[in-house]
Amino acid sequence: MAQQDTDVFVRLERFYDALPRPYARAEDFGGLVLFVREGEGWPYYARPRIGAGTPSAADITAVRQRQRELGLPEAFEWVHETTPDLLAVARSAGLDVLLAPLLVLDPAALVPDLPVEGGTLRFLDPDGPAFADELASSRAVAQLGFGAPADKPSPLSGALIVAPAGPAERDAATGALSKALVASQQERSSTGDYHTAVIDSPDGLLATGAVMRSGDVAEIAGVATLPAARRRGYASQITAALARRALADGVRLVFLSAGDDDVARLYTKVGFRRIGTACIGEPAAAPL
Repeated sequence: MAQQDTDVFVRLERFYDALPRPYARAEDFGGLVLFVREGEGWPYYARPRIGAGTPSAADITAVRQRQRELGLPEAFEWVHETTPDLLAVARSAGLDVLLAPLLVLDPAALVPDLPVEGGTLRFLDPDGPAFADELASSRAVAQLGFGAPADKPSPLSGALIVAPAGPAERDAATGALSKALVASQQERSSTGDYHTAVIDSPDGLLATGAVMRSGDVAEIAGVATLPAARRRGYASQITAALARRALADGVRLVFLSAGDDDVARLYTKVGFRRIGTACIGEPAAAPL
């Protein structure tokens, strides 16, 4: 492993540990730390404690029990290159592990802004009068985007082909957000620690994504497109815009995790390169 990449992994560990702390309490379980969000918002994960060595299967079991007590998803995240022995331990403790390509941005390779087909790329304004409604709509886009597979089933398979979710389904999935949650997002956006980018159109929001910063490191996450609006390049355009925004804010290391190798190749065309693997663990599905 090159020294440059080794330094990157150290910075990523610090980022993963630092990002939740202003918004969550940390509970230690041996070699793991569980971040429990204070207030509303997406739940956080459990991950290896910095400097604690490889967590044990007993540590994982204890965290899962605590997550169930709190009504939280049994979610674990770590970087394979930093804690390589945890993969086997996690699987032995009953977790399925997604091996997600981990990529970092080469700023010199970042693609320029390109015209957006059928819409406009913009950032949500935390001080705008429509911020709460647009934030809720963007979350509905993400919910539908991540909930639907990227490819339709083959008509030869005999499977029922359902029309991909579009604006009507997005609107039906859009619920009102609490004032506390909106205020929290406004505060984070106003400080520059969190930005949401969207593709807007006459039919409303079609794609979304966010960048989260801690110090001079930022992660791009939640890039999703409404299923009916796929194959227009929206994910690439939003990712590039978020990366450019992070660099303008003084970030020196921008990274992301891709869902699979095909998605990772999309991000390499934007200006990212793969350096490792992000592991995402959750309880193994019960056999049928």
